[in-house]
Amino acid sequence: MTHRFVVVDIETTGNAPDKGDRIIQISAVLIENQTIVDQFTSFVNPEIPIPIFIEELTGIHSGMVKDAPLFAEIAPHLFKMLENAIFVAHNVKFDYYFLQKELKNAGFDHFQPAKMDTVELAWFVLPTAESYKLVDLTEAFQFTHERPHQADSDALATAQLFLMFWRQLEELPSVTLEKLLKLSHHLQSDLYLLLHHILQEKKTKVEQISADLEIYRGIALKRKGMTRKTAAVIETSEYPNTNEAKEQLFKEKLPQFELREGQFEMMDAVFSSFEDKKHALIEAGTGIGKSLGYLLPSIFYAMKQKTPVIVSTHTILLQDQLLQKEIQTLHALVPFSFRTVLLKGRSHYLHLFKFEQTLYEADEQYDHVVAKMKILVWLTQTTTGDIDELHLSSGGKLFWERIKHEGWHVSKQKDPWLAYDFYMHARQEAQAADLVITNHAMLLQDLVEKNTFFPNYDYAIIDEAHHLEQAARTHFASKIAYSNSKYLLSQIGIMEKQQLFGKLQYLLDKKGISTTTEARTIDEAITALELEMDDLFMIMAQIMMRHSKQKHHKCQFRVDSLFRKSKEWQPLVDCAERNIAFLKRVYTGIAERLKVVKVKELKDHEKALIAECFSFLDRIEQLSEQIYSLIISPQLTDVVWVEGDARALPNSMVIQALPVTVKEKLEKSFFAKKKSIVMTSSTLTVQHSFRYMREAIGLQSFSILTKRIASPFEYDKMVKLLIPSEVPEIRDASQDAYVESLANHLIGIAQATKGRMLVLFTSHEMLRKTYYLIKESELLHDFMLIAQGISNGSRARLTKNFQLFEKAILFGTNSFWEGIDIPGDDLSCLVMVRLPFTPPDEPMTEAKHDYLRKQGENPFTANALPEAIIRFKQGFGRLIRSSKDRGIVIVFDRRIETTSYGKAFLYSLPKLTIERGSLEEMVDSIEKWLSLSRD
Repeated sequence: MTHRFVVVDIETTGNAPDKGDRIIQISAVLIENQTIVDQFTSFVNPEIPIPIFIEELTGIHSGMVKDAPLFAEIAPHLFKMLENAIFVAHNVKFDYYFLQKELKNAGFDHFQPAKMDTVELAWFVLPTAESYKLVDLTEAFQFTHERPHQADSDALATAQLFLMFWRQLEELPSVTLEKLLKLSHHLQSDLYLLLHHILQEKKTKVEQISADLEIYRGIALKRKGMTRKTAAVIETSEYPNTNEAKEQLFKEKLPQFELREGQFEMMDAVFSSFEDKKHALIEAGTGIGKSLGYLLPSIFYAMKQKTPVIVSTHTILLQDQLLQKEIQTLHALVPFSFRTVLLKGRSHYLHLFKFEQTLYEADEQYDHVVAKMKILVWLTQTTTGDIDELHLSSGGKLFWERIKHEGWHVSKQKDPWLAYDFYMHARQEAQAADLVITNHAMLLQDLVEKNTFFPNYDYAIIDEAHHLEQAARTHFASKIAYSNSKYLLSQIGIMEKQQLFGKLQYLLDKKGISTTTEARTIDEAITALELEMDDLFMIMAQIMMRHSKQKHHKCQFRVDSLFRKSKEWQPLVDCAERNIAFLKRVYTGIAERLKVVKVKELKDHEKALIAECFSFLDRIEQLSEQIYSLIISPQLTDVVWVEGDARALPNSMVIQALPVTVKEKLEKSFFAKKKSIVMTSSTLTVQHSFRYMREAIGLQSFSILTKRIASPFEYDKMVKLLIPSEVPEIRDASQDAYVESLANHLIGIAQATKGRMLVLFTSHEMLRKTYYLIKESELLHDFMLIAQGISNGSRARLTKNFQLFEKAILFGTNSFWEGIDIPGDDLSCLVMVRLPFTPPDEPMTEAKHDYLRKQGENPFTANALPEAIIRFKQGFGRLIRSSKDRGIVIVFDRRIETTSYGKAFLYSLPKLTIERGSLEEMVDSIEKWLSLSRD
């Protein structure tokens, strides 16, 4: 391999050179012998205008390239620099294709060097990275990157990353590198050259494996420490009961820590709940520091009583925050050592035996190859084997389905990896833990399955407790999606496809084992099953399209007990019965073959195949049961509905069932069996009352502790709430008229706030219409408009992009009403377009309201209104995240002041200034209010 590499970055007028886009800046960094030796940079005159968006993104405007050389003028120097070198870039296809096109136009039409992609390299060198964008990687590793999206800065940053990745690969054991090299031949860039070179270099030296690694069966793994349950040596486990004692503890251990009276109040409430064996609901306002507010009393109680305390959260984000920040603070604070473990469901963990066997398969599928390479590197880093540490593509996640832990279908004792098993390790760690951090779904699963995954416990903290009802409903749900069902069936395959059944039959034929059912019969059943599954979802889609009330692409139809008795439903029942019959035939055929296989006589890769077949049978059985319970005989207490996207039928079709209420299940299975469950959130009350939450989660029959702890923030000095007077009433205007008025107001407000605005919608359709109306007006042409469902990326990615730009507006729906954190000047204006009522014809809401009517209650006051208020409070909480924040909240929905129930929304907020006025008056008020914060 040559020792010359040229790292290239270009800025262009767009991404389509075939349609006339041109280079406006290029930079090339020369690397020789792992050292940066030269860099060439030049602006390029594209001879066409630079679009506004590119100017905003790169900071390069037409004046900067006006007198720059044409590409043809610098082409000879570039070609000479690139000659006999390996071409390296971040997302190499883009830079390579663009440069190849420009060089060809300049007369250099033989540019075809080997190329390496630092994005592809980062995918497996950094298997746990949250993002592989250049700006995020350089920020993570604190590389100098002063001008992101300018070629000189990007090229130098890419070169530094490339050298760092090279050094990290050199640190990997040879056994890992050998497997990476074998897989790398299926990558899209020529990274096998680099891996081959590193391996050859390693062979010239005596290899020394890092002390924290061990090699087993040709795979390198990070050593796991094992916690043993021992008697704790504690200097003092007495909880600091008084504020003075707490203050002294904090000042001694964490002198810089900000003391908060509300936090101390919460600590006492949690500790007294545990001591008094009472359940509790504690609403802790933003800024209280509720995580430490419940962790400190929990660990004191756990150590004093020698009993574990479970801490359950709804989001992975909060779990990570607890482990990486709050638990570390707790260790520094308390005068004793304690053990914490993060616990998740079995399928979160890697099954090492299954994974090992996939390495011997001739699998050239790109996503699978990248996933295998990621996992090989990750195994040298992880002690948990938890998928949530990994950053997998959608195709990589499908591969994970094959290698995730599902127990031992063959024999635990015969698994050669048992001593290294991540799932077993997690269980053993949990049994020795004082604090166990988990999620709501896992906690609920433990109640139902009665497994021994958790240590025996009687005390728990439920954080983000406003999600407990929905988490319980989801846990008891049943669901079949067309895409998942078809993927499951595609795994069986037929003999010609050499899929799962083909491999199993081949194994039997090789060993001379015969079975009663012929292979051809199973093939025919598999083929028929695939056709019947298509019919099942197509009939479902036809029913949905005939009855859906939705006017946009997403369609839903609730299947009530009356409709299930109709002639229209019967063809679906008939088709479901045929599917179940074919599933049973396939199940029986495979099960019959598994029975006659003598596992003791099998090789390891054959055992892995048998384990995979048993896992598959479990899924087949589950699918059959779900088809029966959803279509043929659903629970009377469940709401059943079908939904899909009208543009992609039947691929998008889903049928699901959820319990209308979960309060009885939670009351009997959870609260009645535990001594003290403390539930906390910043949004548990409606008009300062816990009644709605108590009723929803089944606490109405218990004597519980309730406490509201107000936020320490002075909202009246930090927030102003504005209600526009010129926006039409939602009930009196068409959606188009409302959107037009909304767009006009948002344009004026954005100019006053200079962006930094989050706009929350309750409808994707209204979001899209508003976004495009503003964009097409070009009145905010110098603003970055970022919209959920339109702009590419996850919620986290869209939020991060919003924070990158000086003048930006972020449009979001459902998931943006909570869980995002944009502190400081990055967010100065929060807009709520409508009060967040769930549509009354949404199947779950419709069923809940029917249930409440039968109970003699008013569905609006008992459910719709309190549910919307809690969501409204969550949305409001996006603006003020710290004591230094300041901003504007605008509520466009005039029902907040024109209806009797509107006052309930305002009453649920902290005291703050409320103004009403025209757009002109609002703009003036915004400018004055924000100018005070800037001063």
